Amino acid sequence: MREPELMKTSARLAGMAVSVLAIATANPVFAQDAGEQIASASDLTEIFVTASRREERAIDVPVAVTAISGEALDVINSSGLDIRFLSARTPSLNVESSFGRTFPRFYIRGLGNTDFDPNAAQPVSVVYDDVALENPMLKSFPVFDVESVQVLRGPQGTLFGRNTPAGVVKIDSAKPTDYFTGKFSASYGNLDTINLEGAIGGPITDVVSFRVSGLMQRRDDWVKNLNTTGLAEEEFEGYEDIATRAQLLIEDDGNSLLLNAHYRHLDASPRIFRAGAILPGSNDANVGFDPKEASLDGYTGQTMEQWGGSFRASLGLGGDSTLSLIAGYEEANVTSTGDIDGGDCYAFIPGCNFYDIHVAAFPVNTGGNTKPSEMSTEVRFDTGDLGGYRMQVGAYYFDQELSYREFAFDGTTIVSDVYHRNDNRNFGVFAGGEVSATDRLTLRAGVRYSDDKKTDRITGTAQLPAVTLPVTNTAKGDNISWDVSATYEVSPDTNVYARVATGYQGPAIQDRVNFFSIPNVAKEQTTISGEAGIKSALMGRTLRLDLAGYWWRTDDLQLTAVGGEFNSARLINADHAIGYGLEGELIAKPTPYLDLTLGGSWNFTEIRDNDLFIAPCGGGCTVIDPLNDDGLAIIDGNDLPQAPRYVANATLRYGVPVGAGEVYFFTDWAYRSATNFFLYEAVEFRGKELLEGGVRAGYAADAGWEVAGFVRNVTDEIVFVSGIDFNNLTGMINEPRTYGVELRYSF
Repeated sequence: MREPELMKTSARLAGMAVSVLAIATANPVFAQDAGEQIASASDLTEIFVTASRREERAIDVPVAVTAISGEALDVINSSGLDIRFLSARTPSLNVESSFGRTFPRFYIRGLGNTDFDPNAAQPVSVVYDDVALENPMLKSFPVFDVESVQVLRGPQGTLFGRNTPAGVVKIDSAKPTDYFTGKFSASYGNLDTINLEGAIGGPITDVVSFRVSGLMQRRDDWVKNLNTTGLAEEEFEGYEDIATRAQLLIEDDGNSLLLNAHYRHLDASPRIFRAGAILPGSNDANVGFDPKEASLDGYTGQTMEQWGGSFRASLGLGGDSTLSLIAGYEEANVTSTGDIDGGDCYAFIPGCNFYDIHVAAFPVNTGGNTKPSEMSTEVRFDTGDLGGYRMQVGAYYFDQELSYREFAFDGTTIVSDVYHRNDNRNFGVFAGGEVSATDRLTLRAGVRYSDDKKTDRITGTAQLPAVTLPVTNTAKGDNISWDVSATYEVSPDTNVYARVATGYQGPAIQDRVNFFSIPNVAKEQTTISGEAGIKSALMGRTLRLDLAGYWWRTDDLQLTAVGGEFNSARLINADHAIGYGLEGELIAKPTPYLDLTLGGSWNFTEIRDNDLFIAPCGGGCTVIDPLNDDGLAIIDGNDLPQAPRYVANATLRYGVPVGAGEVYFFTDWAYRSATNFFLYEAVEFRGKELLEGGVRAGYAADAGWEVAGFVRNVTDEIVFVSGIDFNNLTGMINEPRTYGVELRYSF
């Protein structure tokens, strides 16, 4: 039975706020202050975040936010991992990709988008150094030499704009300082994995300082191609990923200008698809499956170049009021071609038995060249504290041009060559304020108006087309987002809060024309969300505990029906979906030598649309959903895809002084429960639960150098994390176990 959600939201949130006390769990929360890790200090209330676009104590912010930095970030980001390492590292967060290192898809509290097209819109924004990155490929820029990664959960539309109804992943680079500092690290591991990172910075004059940093990650191919006669490479899954960043900071008399330029070059394998990898009637690996083997006969390859820059000018206007101008430009050139069928033996060939490993229904070899470029500008005025009052007002403009060439092969012949040109414009104005209603009660509110326009033009020659080219589609949308919140100080170390917020994702265009696909437009989606929680420091501020309960409803939810009988994607709007859950975070330092963190969330999601039907797999899967008279799956009541019900994580660090230094042990674990790969439910496409752990042990000298050994994915647990349903039971897996040694030096 479905209760009227809007009428019962307050009661549900109140119940969650009480029930969440039973979780008493949390996530690694670390921050830095003048280079020292606050997480290792005794006062755990002094953890700062920038969820409100200015620095505040996390305990005072009425938003569920988690920050990861310092040693915890260095450890879980070791061994050559890309941005997907964040998955399950905070409550309610999942990250996956069907491209590999170039197209991460983020999900917060179950809201995300499984679309793999270059113009896909995602409800989770990545804000890197105060610049929002729209295109999913641009969101893959490596995480290195950063102060912190902050995950803001729930709608953030007022201050961060549209396409943030699920939340924001905010990444802040380490900034130039007025003193010389630097760090260097080098690690080597199995699979010939090399990870080099360095940074150096300091003053140039009394008012000018700099910071230059770089990263090099490489790994040998470790998956052998059993097919020796096709067009594919002999081995797969290797990469060489190089990135650099240069920053210049000018500060004088309360005014500042920060310049940022960065570059990335990637040469890698695309995501490896494995036909027949899943055992029919189960979600186990098929007979003969070996993570170190594939059998592909089509073109495979992936390269990416990304470059960009930004500047942030801040003008002090007296007191602590400021006028800020933030402008950024980002561009990339990505070429990726994959053997999508994942096999080299096809069911129509005698001796190739459907459901066997490496066997597909038919060959599919597609790729593309994608060139996104984005420019954004924001001007913002912050009044500072005006005796218990504070306000921010501003305006924002975003301009994206996206062109991509989509092609398909039949052997060495190009049989489809389609050109796409997308233009995306967004304009917004916003205002927010807070008032100290009493000595203990703080009220906040904000509002934002957004206006969107998209144009998409398709030309060229399609394979198995259902429309005649050229085709042009347009989409327009506008929205007013708002939020209101209250924070009450129960004691100097405990705050309770409640927040109601709305979010908006602009209209989207799906522009596939191959394999009988028909371009279509999805209208804007809107989200309303409420949450209530408590943030507290206990036991003399040596234990930090955050608890929250939330509920959301999204109307006209944009969903992507991927696959089915053909290699296609269809953009649709569901009537609505709902979600609710509990989240907890804990960080403790019970002794000077021991640091402990725990984290967890329970997240429920449900699609609600009696008239929404999806084509189920064309690859012989076992569909669980009921089918209508047309053989389509009825998905009303299903979980959202890639939305695990449970997420949990933990870290433990123990260090003992030895000589002029410290011997330490660090372990971290991340867990997510089972997930659906698609909108419909099938036995084979229900991803198993996944638990991945890491261990690091070493010696850190007071002089600044460190030597350590590490292991990632300690148990070498391999599961299917996504799949393809139109061409046999095709699966993709997580990263294997890696291990090695690392040297570090900092000053």
